[in-house]
Amino acid sequence: MKVNFFVEDMLFFKYIGCATLAKTLYGALANEVGGPEMAWNARGRDFDLVHYHTFGPLALTNKKYSHGVKVLTAHSTPRLNTGNLAFSETVNHFYPEIYGGFDHIITISHLCEEEVHEIAPDVPTTLIPNGVDRERFRPDPAKRAAFRAKYGIGEDERVVLSVAQQTPRKGIYDFLALSHDHPDLHFVWVGGYPYGRFSKDHGRIEEEKERCGKNVTFTGFVDDIAAAYCGADIFFMPSYAETFGLVVLEALASGLPTVIRRIPEFVEIFGDAALLFGDNEEAGAHFGDEAALGRHASLARPFSEKFDINEVADLHMNLYRELIGQ
Repeated sequence: MKVNFFVEDMLFFKYIGCATLAKTLYGALANEVGGPEMAWNARGRDFDLVHYHTFGPLALTNKKYSHGVKVLTAHSTPRLNTGNLAFSETVNHFYPEIYGGFDHIITISHLCEEEVHEIAPDVPTTLIPNGVDRERFRPDPAKRAAFRAKYGIGEDERVVLSVAQQTPRKGIYDFLALSHDHPDLHFVWVGGYPYGRFSKDHGRIEEEKERCGKNVTFTGFVDDIAAAYCGADIFFMPSYAETFGLVVLEALASGLPTVIRRIPEFVEIFGDAALLFGDNEEAGAHFGDEAALGRHASLARPFSEKFDINEVADLHMNLYRELIGQ
């Protein structure tokens, strides 16, 4: 079986969740004994199956001339663009036509599956959750010390980490508000603007950041995201909408207690493994609840085991064989 992964991972797009998942899954499939012959962004046509993880102009051009079964993982749905892109209505207009042109769509949560069925009701789907490389994402004291040293964070400081694009949908305004309310904690945001000035509220967010206290660090994109998790004490994800929330899974695999917004997708996927909040006051209360944080830290890494990337790769292999008739 010959499989091509197509991912538009140029420039800062290599840091967004769909590219991260694609690379992790690609590695697991390539290393699987008896697995498929894998290619990455290959231009040839001779593949049994092409698995797309993005659907920008390069991917759609490749789709026109590629042979074989064409599969898309629905990392994005129109709902996610609101509060993320300045021109979300324009982009959302193209989803039905684009999604309807694939042979099969992999969804990553039940809510994601419902949305895809509304967008492209004639395209068959299979739900396969995101996976995490538990060997890469794990506690590491050396990485913890190196990350904190790089950003001038003392070992005695309590670090609240968020990993996301700097957009309203990801909850950056709540992050900033809580940093003012809790000057005793050090707030770190990893991530930037993959869409540049086309990101929603780009100018306003930059102005808000100028008013941050000394207890806030914006790292931008980092090469070793695993080190950021190691350097933190609490993971905080205030996002208002997701299809899955891969960063939450990475944080759990890294052994961090997680404080995440009470949205349907997070409740479905992470449930009791995380501390859920509805408003900033509740989130702040979680930050100070040492007993609850300790309990959830002990639950975190064991919970991530069922999302191990090797198990998720097996689910993909089974689907590939089914789609190409092997």
